[in-house]
Amino acid sequence: MDRPALADLGTDLLDTGRGRRALALARPAAGIALYAAVSWAAPGRPWLWLLTPLVVFGVFVAVVTVTHDVVHRAIGLGSRGTEWALFLCGLVLLESGHAYRATHLQHHRRFPRDDDPEGYPAKISAVGAVLYGPVFLARLWWWAFHRARTERGWLLAEAAALPVAATAGVLLWPRTPAVLAYVVMAVAGSWVYPLLTVHLPHDQHGDSPLTQTRTLRGRIVPAVFLELTYHLEHHLYPQVPSHHLAELGRRLDPFLAANGVRPRRVP
Repeated sequence: MDRPALADLGTDLLDTGRGRRALALARPAAGIALYAAVSWAAPGRPWLWLLTPLVVFGVFVAVVTVTHDVVHRAIGLGSRGTEWALFLCGLVLLESGHAYRATHLQHHRRFPRDDDPEGYPAKISAVGAVLYGPVFLARLWWWAFHRARTERGWLLAEAAALPVAATAGVLLWPRTPAVLAYVVMAVAGSWVYPLLTVHLPHDQHGDSPLTQTRTLRGRIVPAVFLELTYHLEHHLYPQVPSHHLAELGRRLDPFLAANGVRPRRVP
């Protein structure tokens, strides 16, 4: 059975108002501001350092969600706004937004073929995906840089973010450990990408679009991850922004049920 046309599901699923767009773009900056506030108060209250990994986790979710939408041109940014959003959002996590766009769009075009570098962790074990973490982003960057035509300036600037931030963290250590601690958490957090964003959603993938990935439904977990757990729905309709994926899932339920797809339930 052919999937329903988006026009039949409702073109309102493509709508992103100014308020929603502003919220999506502001979340990463708000996360950084919260991290700065917590780390500034921590010298007098050492227990606050225990909160910083939770804050950085929130920054990761905010950045991954909005960058995902920017890559798919799903929140109404123009060409110039898209390029700067990719750069600035990637900068928050010391990553390359332009490399992510190149490899993620390739992932949507080619998964599960061998010329999909982002999808490789789906073909190895969970342990292998964990061990692949430290080299994952570097290999994606190199893949994108090797094939880039007009984006090498962006890619080089983004590649410089990590060493510059690490150097600043070392130099500022006598004044505050906050900068270097953030760099370490950002790098360590990126190591779980192969497992959480590729292997687990795509493990034991099938041959059809309905079996190549999974969807997780629930109240708490999808909300915590800003609806990115609706991975199947995203692969079927990548132009739908993340804030509409839950509604897209509800409208797709009859189609999924008729084709034997059962969403996994989580809290």
